[in-house]
Amino acid sequence: MNNESPARNIIGNGTIIKGEIESNGDIRIDGKVLGTLKSTGKIVLGQNGIIEGDIYCKHADFSGHVKGKIVVDELTSMKSTSYIEGELTTKQLYIEIEGRKIYINHVP
Repeated sequence: MNNESPARNIIGNGTIIKGEIESNGDIRIDGKVLGTLKSTGKIVLGQNGIIEGDIYCKHADFSGHVKGKIVVDELTSMKSTSYIEGELTTKQLYIEIEGRKIYINHVP
């Protein structure tokens, strides 16, 4: 039996990564990613973070800029500072707009 906990990965401010990233754990991005992100956990995009590419994950929490296709199996949270250009597919959506909070639960 594998007792290892899932990895927590951080891409710091000022870091640029080009290519595909796959992780069994959570990923926090405060830098810039140009490429595809895949995670069985949560992807957190900080306020200064940028992702240009496709995203596939279980949960997502966006405060920065995303340009690409986004597929989230469960909950997507968009903070008031987030900006998304592209297609978003998610089961649940939480949107914060300048102090207002909107929660959408979609059950197919």
